[in-house]
Amino acid sequence: MTEGTADILATARRLADDVLFPDAIRVDSLDAIPVAQLDALAAEGLYGASGPPQAGGLGLDLVTMSAVTEELASGCLATAFVWVQHHGLAMALAAETTPAALRDQWLEPACQGKVRGGVALAGLIPGPPLLRARPVGEGWRLDGAAPWATGWGLIDLLLVAARGPQDSLVWLILDAADQPGLTVTRQRLAAVNASVTVRLDFDGVVVPAGRLASQEAFDPAGSLRPDRLRVNGSRCARLLGPGPLDDELAACRTHLDDAITAGTAAMAEARAAASALAVRATAVLAVRDGSRSIMAGQHPPRLAREALFLLVFGSRPPIKSALLRQLGATPG
Repeated sequence: MTEGTADILATARRLADDVLFPDAIRVDSLDAIPVAQLDALAAEGLYGASGPPQAGGLGLDLVTMSAVTEELASGCLATAFVWVQHHGLAMALAAETTPAALRDQWLEPACQGKVRGGVALAGLIPGPPLLRARPVGEGWRLDGAAPWATGWGLIDLLLVAARGPQDSLVWLILDAADQPGLTVTRQRLAAVNASVTVRLDFDGVVVPAGRLASQEAFDPAGSLRPDRLRVNGSRCARLLGPGPLDDELAACRTHLDDAITAGTAAMAEARAAASALAVRATAVLAVRDGSRSIMAGQHPPRLAREALFLLVFGSRPPIKSALLRQLGATPG
C-alpha cells in the first residue's frame, strides 16, 4: 500500500465514522439520502476514485477502489450504494472507445462530483432482451425496461446498457430526468430505501446520436466478469469489536481480491462467502445486544435488513448457487 493509497483509505474511513455512520439510522428512515452526504464525498475527491489522474481523478485500481467502497459502506450502505453507481459512468467516460467529445464534456466534472451518474444495466442480462436500442433518425430509440436504477433525483446522467442491432450491446448516456416516453416507478426497498432506486420503462425514448458511448458485440458472460462482481462491504464486524469474525472478514477480503484474476467460479464462491458472513455477523450482533436488537432505531435490525439486501444485490446465478450451498440449502 502506497502512502497516497493509505491517505485515501484513511479519508474514506474518517468520512464513514464521522459523517455517515452517526446519521445512518436517520437516513435509513428517509425517502432519499441527504445531498450533503454525497457532497462530503465529492469534497474529498472520492467521486474521482476510479477516474484517471489527468482528468482530476484518483486513478485507484480495483482492489483499492473496493477497499474504499467497503469503508464507505461501513458508514452508510445507502450512501455508498448511490456513490458506487457513479463509477460505472466515470469509467465509461474514461474508456478509450468513448468519443472524445463525451470525455471532454463530462469526465472532469464527473471526477469532481459536479456531474453525478448512475447506471441501468438491463442490457447485460443474458436471455431475451429487457431493453432494446435501435437507430432512428439522428439518434437511438429505447424500448423496454430497466428494473433497477439507483439514485434517481440525486444524479445527473444515466449510463444505459441496451441490446442493439445484430446482437450488439449499446451503451448510451441519458439525462437522468423526466422525458417523453420514460416512466419512472419508485422501487420500495426493505433496506437502503433512501438510495431512491427506481424502475425505468422506455417507450420510444430517443437519445441523440452524440450520446452513444460505445457499441460492442453482446457477450452473455459479460455480467459474470469477476471485475464487475468484486465490490462488496459490511459494517457488522466493526460494530462487534475485535473477535473471531475478524479473521473471517480478512479471509473474505483476500478471497475477493484473489478472485479478480481467478475467474467467475472463484468470484462466485468469494461473493457468496462474504454475503453469508454479513448475515452471520448481524445475527451475532443481535444476540449480543439482546432485546434492544428488535427495537426500531437501532443498528442491529438495520444491519440485518442490509445483510438481506446484500444476499441478492448484484447477484448472478453462480453466486446464488454458491450461496445456497454455503447456507446448507443444497448439497455441497
